[in-house]
Amino acid sequence: MDTSPPNGTSPANALAAALLPLVGGPANVTSVAHCMTRLRLGLADPSRVDERPLRALPGVLGLVLDGGTCQVVLGPGVVGRVTEEFGKLTAADPLAAPGAEEREARGRRDAGPARAALRRLAAVFVPLIPALIGCGILAGVNGLLLNAGLLPGLTPALTAVAAAFMALIAVFVGYNTAGEFGGTPVLGGAVAAIVVYPGVAKVTAFGVHLSPGQGGVLGALTAALLAARVERWCRGRVPDALDVLFTPAVTVLVAGLGTLYGIMYAAGAVSAAIGTAANWLLATTGAFAGLVLGGLFLPLVMLGLHQALIPVHATLIEQQGYTVLLPVLAMAGAGQVGAAVAVYVRLRHHTSLRTTIRSALPAGLLGVGEPLVYGVSLPLGRPFLTACAGGAAGGAFVGFFAMLGDRVGATAIGPSGWALFPLLAGNRGLGTTAAIYAGGLLTGYAVGFAATYAFGVTDRVKAAAAAVPAAAAPSASGAPAPSRSS
Repeated sequence: MDTSPPNGTSPANALAAALLPLVGGPANVTSVAHCMTRLRLGLADPSRVDERPLRALPGVLGLVLDGGTCQVVLGPGVVGRVTEEFGKLTAADPLAAPGAEEREARGRRDAGPARAALRRLAAVFVPLIPALIGCGILAGVNGLLLNAGLLPGLTPALTAVAAAFMALIAVFVGYNTAGEFGGTPVLGGAVAAIVVYPGVAKVTAFGVHLSPGQGGVLGALTAALLAARVERWCRGRVPDALDVLFTPAVTVLVAGLGTLYGIMYAAGAVSAAIGTAANWLLATTGAFAGLVLGGLFLPLVMLGLHQALIPVHATLIEQQGYTVLLPVLAMAGAGQVGAAVAVYVRLRHHTSLRTTIRSALPAGLLGVGEPLVYGVSLPLGRPFLTACAGGAAGGAFVGFFAMLGDRVGATAIGPSGWALFPLLAGNRGLGTTAAIYAGGLLTGYAVGFAATYAFGVTDRVKAAAAAVPAAAAPSASGAPAPSRSS
């Protein structure tokens, strides 16, 4: 079957056009966004998703239906291009606009308050991940140059470029938070900027002087939430003639004073407790904590509960320069890789499944685990559990060294697998940190492989493997790979 796009149509546009009718058409789409690997669609009626052909569409690596949202796994790079084209297609249809806000709100209500809150947290922090990654890599390069004594004239400039975003991350968090919770983004940013303003050192709250940055991203998040609430209250009570002057002034005043005389102090205490708890957890119960976190992370991802960890990671990065939790959690992907290789070796006659594994393994090694999870281990059942065992072993390995005082951290969130190496940081030098992380990956690969090879391939799994279709992976150009079926 020829799946090449028509002349004059880009591969991303062709894939977006193929996706649209399978999710219910433009009128069913209430929001369009993406993360590192997934196209995230808010839907008015999730039951209109045509799941089977959507999963089989060339270029689609997986599908997650969660409440009122549909997450289509497309892979890094290609997801951004497809999202852009998908947004154009939905915006061009006049039926997509009427009632969109009402439908989106109904979808959030139907999904439950906890799920809706987690999705909103993700909407605040996920857009910041590209800047965290870029600045994290530059900070790592700058650290290498400083340690080696190279290019002393360039390192101050690199320091400024790499550190500026983290110094002002509170403003971006506030901007996104206000927009997500129904306020004016720039007012949320203005109130959150108070958290990092140097002049707060002259303000005394609860008998002590505040310090710039006190409360961090949690303070910025809470301040912007308060600003959005105050703004909405004003909008409903202020006459239109005065709204443009009165509402912004009252919003900034009330939320700003609340930030100075309550939020910064409380959020600062919570942020300090998060940092202390994370360090204590790994230093005291490192191997056990790593075992639990590495083994349970993928189930948490599938339930969407991992989104609650995003502010924790951001707080640790802001406080300590790196998050010690991410390298442990990244071991979950290593277990998936080891399990997939074991399935590949054991099921030599299942050509379709082996094709899926070959296409998904490179992405898995680079930390993009969805193709292996949704295309291999989860449909087979037991290999998903043995893969989690591999992740638990890798997490225990990294946690064990944390107990010995060797902390392994990441300066940004998002990447894992081999892609996390440029973002590693720790308290023992880059060489030791990278060696411990590599040892964790190898442990995860080995245990995931051994557990799956020995216990993960039963007769029932073999029967299930025969029913798993080959997943089409993106080509190097970002176009969907041609389907092997006719």
